[in-house]
Amino acid sequence: MKKEECFYLGRIVSKFSFKGEVLAKLDTDEPETYLNMESVFVDYNNNLVPYFIEKCSLHKSDLLRIRFEDVASEEEADDLMKADLYLPLTLLPKLDGDRFYYHEVIGFTVIDSNFGVVGTIKSINDTTSQALFEIDNNGTEILIPMNDEFIQKLDREKKEILITAPDGLIELYLS
Repeated sequence: MKKEECFYLGRIVSKFSFKGEVLAKLDTDEPETYLNMESVFVDYNNNLVPYFIEKCSLHKSDLLRIRFEDVASEEEADDLMKADLYLPLTLLPKLDGDRFYYHEVIGFTVIDSNFGVVGTIKSINDTTSQALFEIDNNGTEILIPMNDEFIQKLDREKKEILITAPDGLIELYLS
């Protein structure tokens, strides 16, 4: 399994018991969604290694307490500290309406209600305080904040996102 075929689920943050249990901080608002996993991919030395789950429960409502098969001691759990967890993209819950996962809108055409066709989304920059659409407009990069107030409609069939950007924002990149 390659990372491109997976989504980031979270990270192992600490050991929980002397029996090898670990606590994972998940990158989700609904950790309970992942209580019935059979396995997870652990990023171990830059390889995704499948680990089968023996037992899983919520710990203090936002951490997942995991007991992996074949991890039965603190020493074995030490090897997994700070490791990232991944699941195949096929296991992501489907979103509807105007909600979307970042990876699914790559390649979508952005259309502004005033400007018209802005360009194609080449990536999402989520390293800033406000996530940004990185849009290619004939070789020019346009950055538009991913703000609910700007996004008017998402059309998965047409692979389009209709937005209303603030006045002058798009033109700023093209002048």
